[in-house]
Amino acid sequence: METNNRGFSAAGLRRVRDVLERHVDSGKIPGLVALVGRGDETHVEAIGTMRHDGGAPMRRDTIFRMASTSKPVAVAAAMILIDECRLRLDDLVDPWLPELADRQVLKRVDGPLDETVPARRPITVRDVLSSTFGLGMDMTSLGTPIMNRIFAQGLTPNLPEPMPEPDEWMRRLGELPLMHQPGERWQYHISNDLLGVLVARVAGQSYESFLRERLFGPLGMKDTGFHVPEDQIDRLPPLYAPDPRTGEFQVWDEAKGGRHSRPPAFQGGGGGLVSTADDYHAYFRMLLNQGMHGTERILSRPAVQLMTTNRLTPEQQAARHAMAVNNVHVSFGQGQHGGWGFGMAVRTYRGDYAPLGQFGWDGGSGTSTYADPENQLTGILLTQVGASVPDPARLFHDFWTTLYQAIDE
Repeated sequence: METNNRGFSAAGLRRVRDVLERHVDSGKIPGLVALVGRGDETHVEAIGTMRHDGGAPMRRDTIFRMASTSKPVAVAAAMILIDECRLRLDDLVDPWLPELADRQVLKRVDGPLDETVPARRPITVRDVLSSTFGLGMDMTSLGTPIMNRIFAQGLTPNLPEPMPEPDEWMRRLGELPLMHQPGERWQYHISNDLLGVLVARVAGQSYESFLRERLFGPLGMKDTGFHVPEDQIDRLPPLYAPDPRTGEFQVWDEAKGGRHSRPPAFQGGGGGLVSTADDYHAYFRMLLNQGMHGTERILSRPAVQLMTTNRLTPEQQAARHAMAVNNVHVSFGQGQHGGWGFGMAVRTYRGDYAPLGQFGWDGGSGTSTYADPENQLTGILLTQVGASVPDPARLFHDFWTTLYQAIDE
């Protein structure tokens, strides 16, 4: 335990640790790293081991696959370009992403791919930032021709075959009709990977090099990137995807020789980052500080406010909420926040212990990262167990439930 805890009660922090230990002792979570911060105070727990059958202990500097918790971080690259007026919110994306010009839109989401109508208007930067450009991962549409084609084309991560390099990815994306009219409906994930391509083409450099130069370097996020160097690979645990029927641990991605052991062909802003608890704490604390890191400004105050407040219309928000509450057998209760900003969820109703305005996101690799402006609180919880079973989500819920009780006013 490492702590400096004037922002939290001692009894509350003991309860947080007790709950985290209970999950590890259950045998369902081999290990975890949890960091909570309030103001200048931080508290860190590293519990359990790197592998389910033992091995090295978890450490504060263990590197994790961030999965979809990449989204709240990677989106900052686009906001930097908007701050610098190299992009505008309502610019058409056509000059940089010509593959998405002259779109066709499905007449019905579950209909044949050749039954389409012309898009009512072009796609804008705002559409991509707000995840409303017309294509995405829709858990209510699994098995439809369009979702089958998205998977078959390798347009999403976590499939047996890695995603292709960006230009080929864009070519394949451009062959598909949109599921919805631009700006009409919130849809998950693909827009965040698309942002990485957009940033790279506007900036004239790779997505990772731009992130490293403009975000990771200034924030001191030395362990964040799209792969783990060979001399650091021992800090990366395997990723497990337990059998949903038996709970038996199955390795989804090994560290040595695995997906993150070498630079990927596609640098995915939707789910490709690896990082540590301290690196993510630096990022979310910068957002709580309205874009400032010490004396250096990383993002403008308005950019942070755009990212971390709800961007959805009531109709879009209703559709997103319905998708969350009607798919709890898939999400295990995660995702019921109400709103969505740029690259992250924003709480627009109080459905649990977290207050309105809390922002961040969770990852399918067993990661949970949020900040809370009302309490000036950050929470980072990182594991190596994927969401093929409900155990990581139950851990998330218990972590946040006990953390909010630990706040010492």
